Amino acid sequence: MTGALSHLRVLDLSRVLAGPWASQMLADLGAEVIKIERPGEGDDTRHWGPPFLCDAAGNDTGESAYFIAANRGKQSLAVDFTHPEGQALIRRLAAQCDVVLENFKVGGLAKYGLDYPSLRAVRPNLVYCSITGFGQDGPLASRAGYDFLVQGMGGLMSLTGDADGEPMKVGVALADVFTGLYATVAVLAALAHRDRTGQGQHIDLALLDVQIAVLANQASSYLVGGVVPKRMGNAHPSIVPYQAFATRDGHVILAVGNDGQFRRFCATAGCMELADDSRFATNVERVRNRDDLVARLRLVMATRTTPDWIAALEAAGVPCGPINRLDQVFENEQVRHRGLAATIPHPLAGEVKVVANPIRLSETPVSYRRSPPLLGADTEALLSGLLGLGPDEIADLKARGVIDGTVCSATPAR
Repeated sequence: MTGALSHLRVLDLSRVLAGPWASQMLADLGAEVIKIERPGEGDDTRHWGPPFLCDAAGNDTGESAYFIAANRGKQSLAVDFTHPEGQALIRRLAAQCDVVLENFKVGGLAKYGLDYPSLRAVRPNLVYCSITGFGQDGPLASRAGYDFLVQGMGGLMSLTGDADGEPMKVGVALADVFTGLYATVAVLAALAHRDRTGQGQHIDLALLDVQIAVLANQASSYLVGGVVPKRMGNAHPSIVPYQAFATRDGHVILAVGNDGQFRRFCATAGCMELADDSRFATNVERVRNRDDLVARLRLVMATRTTPDWIAALEAAGVPCGPINRLDQVFENEQVRHRGLAATIPHPLAGEVKVVANPIRLSETPVSYRRSPPLLGADTEALLSGLLGLGPDEIADLKARGVIDGTVCSATPAR
């Protein structure tokens, strides 16, 4: 079955996470993605390990789990575009692509003739997406941006962690991931505009901008109410009780979203006096009297085990759940039913497990056509197929170090 974006070709000059996350999303949806990598080194994340993927004999393949997380469905072309011949190859490829993704520093590609104005000259309707830490303009535009720094600068760490503890980053590089998702949305919007008008455009995306945008209700609470939100651990600023509680043998998340659920919780927990108390009867009052209520609930929640609480509260229609480790996540019956761990053939390991794309399309479903590519695996095929280079030309480029001289031949996943 043809993917929704199978008519598109993407030239991916990005590396690490935000840009590759966007190009992987486009690949999952059917686009042809050509990943440009440095000869001999490749994307930085190829080396970010352990863990590394092992073959059937337990030997290290050199493919990091980090790289695998963000690069399925792509072809790898290893070319040195600091070399004039490499720049010429990239421009020729761009002329045959619909989208270019890059995450170099502001102006970093201009000296190679690979910036938006230069590539627009060879492909006037090109959609060109630039991802940086701080955007294409402003006093910090020239600075490099990293997810950890942006989580701090963008306010997320001020909201994450215990009230009396140090500010904490989130356990996943969410600024990068969200920026990749925003990039995907922006690219699709720009392509829709191109379909109507024939015009391409430049997309300017910044990690800091995205990090602030996804603060959602917390940012809105500050802008509307003028109060600076503080760290609250697992508690919610506007809903009570909405946090994790210790049980007799672990923890359980209690997510009471309305007053009816609170009464059902109290009936199940054997503490109806709390539901009938005017200080706790409504969510507004529960927020105002949070400390007193939570202290009482901690005593109640400690009386039963986590499985007992979950069984009883689910039967009563009270939202609750466990705090799972990742092994428990992927063994969960709902997760298994939804197929969120997918297996793709891999040229060295035989197969590789990846987290499935959560998008469900009824007519053009996501497909995993290729494993995360070996470095330079598609260099010869792309140069000969798309650009029409002959064997002698390719051999000459290899000899002069313009392209990777140790190209692997990967078998596309079926």
